[in-house]
Amino acid sequence: MDQSTQSANGCDTSEAFIGPPPHATELFDDPKAAVAHLCALYDEATTFLSEHLAAAMAGDLPACRVRAFYPQIRFETRSYAKIDSRLSFGHVSEPGRYIATITRPKLFEHYLQQQIGLLIGNHEVPVEIGLSDTPMPVHFAVAGNAAIAVPQQGAAGFTLRDYFDVPDLGTTNDDIVNGTFQPGPDGVMPLAPFTAQRIDYSLARLSHYTATEPVHFQNHVLFTNYQFYVSEFEAYARRMLADPESGYVSFVATGNVEITDPDAPIEVPAKLPQMPTYHLKRRNGAGITLVNIGVGPSNAKTATDHIAVLRPHAWLMVGHCAGLRNSQNLGDFVLAHAYLREDRVLDDDLPVWVPIPALAEIQIALEKAVAHETQLEGYDLKRVMRTGTVASLDNRNWELRDQAGPVQRLSQSRAIALDMESATIAANGFRFRVPYGTLLCVSDKPLHGELKLPGMASDFYKTQVERHLMIGIRAMESLRDMPLERIHSRKLRSFSETAFL
Repeated sequence: MDQSTQSANGCDTSEAFIGPPPHATELFDDPKAAVAHLCALYDEATTFLSEHLAAAMAGDLPACRVRAFYPQIRFETRSYAKIDSRLSFGHVSEPGRYIATITRPKLFEHYLQQQIGLLIGNHEVPVEIGLSDTPMPVHFAVAGNAAIAVPQQGAAGFTLRDYFDVPDLGTTNDDIVNGTFQPGPDGVMPLAPFTAQRIDYSLARLSHYTATEPVHFQNHVLFTNYQFYVSEFEAYARRMLADPESGYVSFVATGNVEITDPDAPIEVPAKLPQMPTYHLKRRNGAGITLVNIGVGPSNAKTATDHIAVLRPHAWLMVGHCAGLRNSQNLGDFVLAHAYLREDRVLDDDLPVWVPIPALAEIQIALEKAVAHETQLEGYDLKRVMRTGTVASLDNRNWELRDQAGPVQRLSQSRAIALDMESATIAANGFRFRVPYGTLLCVSDKPLHGELKLPGMASDFYKTQVERHLMIGIRAMESLRDMPLERIHSRKLRSFSETAFL
């Protein structure tokens, strides 16, 4: 970073700024020490920006622009030595210089220590920790400070952009994960899948859409498209909190209401957020998060776009679907092994010609969970579960259109079930390198005269919701006990990948 325009006593040029004292880059071969230094640099930057914003709001305007920078990790290797070919992450593929800007290092402490440790161990080269040349938007700097808020445009007695850096959507994108990133003239490559400002953008969105803070999110995420699953999840959470051997330590409901006592009441917010979210927590984020994304591919994309920056170990869709085969019964399960993508929300980021493969570890975990909950095995399991293609459409009332075209495509694809979210969640899992899977429950059969009517729905929900949710939980608990390097399949990695997951 060029510090020549920074002045400790004020600003004497139009390009000058005031900021925290500059720091020389330091080398680290200890992951914990590296992350501790990242935390110190980040805290210094956010404290500086927060204090100057508070002063400006009180009428004490700075002499010129106030600026602080994100910390960064820099890594360089000149060796072509091959790393263990079984590993899908934790190393770079070729010599070069690699950089990742970092935000909220305390939130990502466990993740950063793990990823930095793998990088150092695999390449036997230290990492460099210092300041980046990316300014930190003041909105993100004060996001965790309840005592101060960034004013709306026109609400303050000064123009915010004249004194502070604000979010820049021109540099907040998914070029890295989409595989469209192009290095600059210096040839520096990304070390992580997201930049600091992209992560900050999503963390702010997560708080808004889910009404829970990012710190509560766990590494294993269940998505559903019905609120009926929430009461069952809460009941399970209370049973786990009552069991000292379960390993679960607390339950967080929408609105950041956290309980550790299994009998403690939870006050339901008068107005639920767009995507009500609940967290059954364990140490180091090893618990389970349940997100009710509601209906539609747009919500599915929104949720996964933002949760992806938390780098979860897996996410699963456990929702309801339309069964497309007459041999299916209401309440049967569908384990997706392929997807017909007519959701359209990801076409610009992940073309429809890109295949979305089934991940063996996820498929096995789901099948074993179904067998455990139904007490059926082998050939008998086919009585209640079918594996095949799931079609996801963007039109909830597709049945009302001329059925000749849709039904022909569904038949040609060999689809056995239809919904509006599963393909989106799986495709975004593929795009963001987050292991994914889908287990749906047949709630209607529109092609065969069994529509989703209120009376049928009540009986169905009473008998199947608890079992379906427990299958998703059992699958996640099975994945939790699996080594991380086994869950993160090499199928999700492209020709040139970031070292960090």
